[in-house]
Amino acid sequence: MKVGIYEAPETVSCQQREIPTLHEGEALIRVSYAGICGTDMMIYSGKHPRAKAPLILGHEFAGTIESIQDKASTFKAGERVVIEPLITCGTCKPCQRGDQHVCSSLRYIGIDRDGGFAEFVTVPTGRLRRVPDEISDQEAAMIEPLAVAIHTVKKSSIQVGDTVAILGAGPIGLLIGLIAQQAGASAIYISDMSAYRLQVAQSMGFQAVHAGEADIVEVVKQETNGEGADVVFEVAGSQITANQMIDAIKTQGEMVVVSVYKTAPTIDLAKMHFRELSIRTTRCFSEDDFVKAIRMLKHKQVNVMPLISHVLSLDHIEDAFNHMNNPNSSLKVLVHP
Repeated sequence: MKVGIYEAPETVSCQQREIPTLHEGEALIRVSYAGICGTDMMIYSGKHPRAKAPLILGHEFAGTIESIQDKASTFKAGERVVIEPLITCGTCKPCQRGDQHVCSSLRYIGIDRDGGFAEFVTVPTGRLRRVPDEISDQEAAMIEPLAVAIHTVKKSSIQVGDTVAILGAGPIGLLIGLIAQQAGASAIYISDMSAYRLQVAQSMGFQAVHAGEADIVEVVKQETNGEGADVVFEVAGSQITANQMIDAIKTQGEMVVVSVYKTAPTIDLAKMHFRELSIRTTRCFSEDDFVKAIRMLKHKQVNVMPLISHVLSLDHIEDAFNHMNNPNSSLKVLVHP
């Protein structure tokens, strides 16, 4: 079978491997589509703390069950499935209280074991979720990032009628905007340096602010009579946006940090202290968020298709990463084995 291999920092290639052997409690999945995300790009750059080459990347993927080896499972060969990629211990305190997404030894398919940039991949049957007929194969590959956005907005204190600022118009930032719309936000401002991504944001009903031409802080304050946004989502992971989230928020407002920073930012706690600002952080998604993402796509409550900018085969895995590395012309890049 063909696989997309991370070989070394900034080096990926398409190679041939044997189809993996199926073990008890696993299903062999014929992958339909797999998405490249920010974590994959962190691995690609050589900056991920756990992922080690050689590795088949890809944790946002869906496909069809080719075969299954689990007598207790209700899944059958031929069923369309999406993979919930979290691998948890089940015994730590977070797992015991139902918060498996913050498991003390959380691992990921596609990071800690081979993932979906392959024609076939084996996954534990407990990580499978059925894909309803109403959801296309490409939409199914977007379920995992949509679940991240759902989790993020659920963790916030957003209320109907709130003004929201999103710092970063990448796939997660735009998905957060879609879910914030569903949660009742009356105005959503989103900033980025990419004119291409901001054009997509504008087409989705958001008020786009080009960070090279205008200050999101000034724009939001001007539109809110000097008060600031009710909730700010930081999704860019830079020192600039770490500063902006504090300045763009209203007194007693809330900041939600979604980014995984490559370099620890400096935060002005004094500014937060004097205005009683709140800050939250989020990590991936819960099982409930994943189920909600499937349900929302099934009932056409959100449209994720405008986020898909490129679809390439495994033969062009290097081109796929090059596209993803250029935010001026890409958003979500899907790999089609």
